[in-house]
Amino acid sequence: MKCPLCDAEVQNEATFCSNCGASLDQAKTMVEEVKKIYCRNCGAQLSQGSTYCTNCGSSIRAVAKPKLVLADWGKRFIAWLIDMVILGFVLGPWVSLPGFVWLAELRWIPFVDFGTKNLLYFLYWMLMDGIFGQSIGKMIMKIKVTKLDGKPVDLMHAAIESVGKAFLLPLDCIIGWFVYEKKRQRLFNYLSETIVITV
Repeated sequence: MKCPLCDAEVQNEATFCSNCGASLDQAKTMVEEVKKIYCRNCGAQLSQGSTYCTNCGSSIRAVAKPKLVLADWGKRFIAWLIDMVILGFVLGPWVSLPGFVWLAELRWIPFVDFGTKNLLYFLYWMLMDGIFGQSIGKMIMKIKVTKLDGKPVDLMHAAIESVGKAFLLPLDCIIGWFVYEKKRQRLFNYLSETIVITV
């Protein structure tokens, strides 16, 4: 007979292990408990060697989390530039329309740019990032916005993240470069708990 904990040889009638001192009955129970398999989805106890849960059908094999690779600033800048060119083509004709009313542009505060165009930039990035995780520029550059754990962003996170690049871009980037470089976050990436990764 062997001790279930330390694997030392013990006498058949022994109640304690002469090597590690463990109660043999308790040790046997502990080892059996450790060997039990439970479904991570529903908590049902499963038999050894199971690959799927007999209760809910979930796979028992642990799925390895994909490693998140942060997008570099260069790719992000090119994606932003592509978006700005596209938005320039789309918004350009509207600027020249007679009688089209634009909100007053607020540019006298350093690093701040509020106006109708900025509002449209904000809506574009919020909707594209919130629905698809990517603007057109990001799609071309094969990068996307996610939460810190790699899960998709929702419209609320996308809205917070988009405020910086639509209205406060220089300040947003400068603070991010110096303070949040480890995760390559702009200030409003940090505030929205988002990152930009390669796909």
